[in-house]
Amino acid sequence: MLPDAAATLEISPAAVAAWIHLAPEARPRLIDCREADELAVCRIAGHEWFPLGSFPEAGARLTAGAERGVVVLCHHGMRSLRGAAFLRAHGVEKAFSMKGGIASWAALIDSEMPQY
Repeated sequence: MLPDAAATLEISPAAVAAWIHLAPEARPRLIDCREADELAVCRIAGHEWFPLGSFPEAGARLTAGAERGVVVLCHHGMRSLRGAAFLRAHGVEKAFSMKGGIASWAALIDSEMPQY
């Protein structure tokens, strides 16, 4: 379901789309690290919201369920890279950034999603 963590820090939108419909407990966590105003424009169903700036304070709420893996997303994939690296530095081995962010999701997976 997730790529080899030793080989990459990123996962494709297509790979996320393959499991996003599964029940939350049966798939990796999807964490959106964008700000509230960005989330108001568009979002992927099934996400959890933790703005990147809240990662240090979120602690156990952020790392819970890490054994299933975690995929972090943002607008274009840069903040989510930082978020995934943060999670790995805090013991979440299977933390990834969704490559290209929600902009790639809109372009490749959900063409009806509003873009900004």
